[in-house]
Amino acid sequence: MKRHKDETETGAPVATEDPQASTEAVAETGAQAGGADDIAAQLVRAETEVAELKEAWLRAKAETENVRKQAEASVAKAHKYAVERFAEDLLPVKDALEQTLAGGDVSLETLRSGAELTLKALQASFDRAQVIEVNPVGEKYDPHRHQAMQMIDADQPPNTVVNVFQKGYLISDRVLRPALVTVAKGKAETA
Repeated sequence: MKRHKDETETGAPVATEDPQASTEAVAETGAQAGGADDIAAQLVRAETEVAELKEAWLRAKAETENVRKQAEASVAKAHKYAVERFAEDLLPVKDALEQTLAGGDVSLETLRSGAELTLKALQASFDRAQVIEVNPVGEKYDPHRHQAMQMIDADQPPNTVVNVFQKGYLISDRVLRPALVTVAKGKAETA
């Protein structure tokens, strides 16, 4: 508290309290106490928010881990059963071949027609699986799809496929097996 001097009638100094100074001191003390309460409340709010954020982070982390595990399981299942549909398509082909072999005495014509039907069933299976046959006779040699077994002199332009020893196959646009081919050297130039 502030005190200031007042003089009495006798001239002796008298100490008196300043009412404004007293009010300021009380307000200052109350502000300090109120500030501590505000800080304590802010600390409690901050701790609560930290706990909520930590829980949300842990939940998000667990969810991410679950999604990752499900994706891994899906990929593993896709790899394991990738050929299932194609294998199902090949079963009738195998059945037809077994029936042909199980038949006793059959004529050559019956065997031929059975083989043709079996080949049609196999081709249908290839079509469903997007297995494309590569038979490049007369086409320009493509080292990405063909494998040259020999080069011969021919009347065709250079680097043209003259003969196919073994057909190639593609799955979509990826080479499953290159075609084994003979390629033309081209006519020898005479001067």
